Amino acid sequence: MTLLLVALGAAIGAPLRYLTDRYVQARYGTGFPWGTLAVNAVGSLVLGFLLGQPLSPGLTALLGTGFCGALTTYSTFSWETLTFARRGEQATAVAYVLVSLLTGLGAASLGAITAQAL
Repeated sequence: MTLLLVALGAAIGAPLRYLTDRYVQARYGTGFPWGTLAVNAVGSLVLGFLLGQPLSPGLTALLGTGFCGALTTYSTFSWETLTFARRGEQATAVAYVLVSLLTGLGAASLGAITAQAL
């Protein structure tokens, strides 16, 4: 049953990630991976909030592992960072890593603080 809940959450999170990235690229261009940064920040915020709640294991599997796991993307973040570095844009690569980490940690913290405040 848990596997099905994870799959259901992922079936929603993965297309949402794709559509969000396409929308952001169409609106802001492809010079910087704003779409990946956005989905990773939102996923971190949502996961921080969820894990700050007393959820059942089933809801944690559905929303945390499935939805947030598929919405966020460490592999694309890594690939984009390597692409910057390979193009000789080391400063951009380092900035992207730092902004991504700080944004993700900050968003997760904000989500957890919000959950505890409710």
